[in-house]
Amino acid sequence: MPLKVNLVSAESEIWSGEATLVVAKTIIGEIGFMVGHEPVLAILAEGQVRITQADGTKIIANAQDGFVSMSDDEVSIVAGNAALIS
Repeated sequence: MPLKVNLVSAESEIWSGEATLVVAKTIIGEIGFMVGHEPVLAILAEGQVRITQADGTKIIANAQDGFVSMSDDEVSIVAGNAALIS
């Protein structure tokens, strides 16, 4: 069962889908999320969000000014500013 991931900015949805791994930069350092991770709420730092899909495809976005939450195998990244790199 993969993670459900939603990456949104103040203006629009940037990416939504399923993934095996999500790594985001927070004010206390990078944190990685996989299925079964304990619930987390953290403040985003300016930097990259890296999402790895089940087929190995990587989605990379820049994000800042927001938060990341993880609960029940769902990762939500809400950023003031975010844009896909690849």
